[in-house]
Amino acid sequence: MSDTQRPTPPFPGQQQDQTPGRTAVMQPQPDHGEKSYKGSGRLAGKAAIITGGDSGIGRAVAIAFAREGADVLIAYLDEDDDARETARWVEQAGRKAVLVPGDITNSAHCNAIVDKAVEAFGRLDVLVNNAAYQMTYPSLDEITDEEWDKTFDTNIGAMFRLTRAAVKHMKPGAAIVNTTSINADHPNPGLIAYATTKGAIQNFTGGLAQLLAEKGIRANCVAPGPIWTPLIPSTMPAEKVEKFGQQVPMKRPGQPAELAPVYVMLASDEASYISGATIAVTGGSPII
Repeated sequence: MSDTQRPTPPFPGQQQDQTPGRTAVMQPQPDHGEKSYKGSGRLAGKAAIITGGDSGIGRAVAIAFAREGADVLIAYLDEDDDARETARWVEQAGRKAVLVPGDITNSAHCNAIVDKAVEAFGRLDVLVNNAAYQMTYPSLDEITDEEWDKTFDTNIGAMFRLTRAAVKHMKPGAAIVNTTSINADHPNPGLIAYATTKGAIQNFTGGLAQLLAEKGIRANCVAPGPIWTPLIPSTMPAEKVEKFGQQVPMKRPGQPAELAPVYVMLASDEASYISGATIAVTGGSPII
């Protein structure tokens, strides 16, 4: 699908009262590459974990990885319908899909995710730390300690714990791909807790790349701009959703399918000399 055919705002006013949100009720429906992504064996024989793999960017990455030849463990909170749909696409590509629901703010659950992947696949080649939580607040007074801690525990605390568990099973040539955000460089004041975690993810990844280089394990970030996922209508007011993505030079949000090729590249052996990098997928908004 060409750029000119992608949905552009204004979108129907919509707000979901459940977090994380659900894909089925979104208008327009996100594109995860179901009909467009074509693999070429770039991840043949590899095994991957994708957190937040049930929907949005995670679903697009799972579909792309499977079509490139990888088996996929899909970790998610409780969005069973979305997760089963993602698994269906993975299996349709002829690869194995393992679904693991649960709260990644729990350290024991992070360890269990990694253990289940190794048990199911016999190996672990790629970890995609993609799960995230955000909520919009217009002032600091509205952000409770519990809200701040939940954002950090989900977005960066879990990433540390999952990475720590995964590295024990990874061999030279393995890859870690973390989802940061344009907010790491251009923080949205209404998303201050989320934006702060995304800056931490970028810093964590840079340090990780140096720490793991001697093990032959690479670590990189993808920094999305505004992307049309269930996180948007479930965490933003309806008036913000209507105009979502209008602020970037391309004047529209990205679709999840438009990020998947970057994750594939960073997970593949073709990226053997890329580590510590942040790849922007921002619709024309530069990051520094």
